[in-house]
Amino acid sequence: MDAETNHGESRGNSRQLVSGLTEGTNSADTQKGQPLGELSTPGRRRFVRAEAAIEHFRTAPPVDYERLRHDLADIITD
Repeated sequence: MDAETNHGESRGNSRQLVSGLTEGTNSADTQKGQPLGELSTPGRRRFVRAEAAIEHFRTAPPVDYERLRHDLADIITD
């Protein structure tokens, strides 16, 4: 989730929440610190900011491109 608002703020800031959705910002709604629900755009739930993806894969092993090509060729030719 990109943002978190409590239930009272959600009711008072619906215009801002909708504006955030149109910009791709997902939001969690809470009440007394407990999650109530999530607001997200359809089909965009898996959006990850570039910085987060780079950080996540920073420690990933390097790609063996020859092996990748061979594996893909095996899949395609089957």
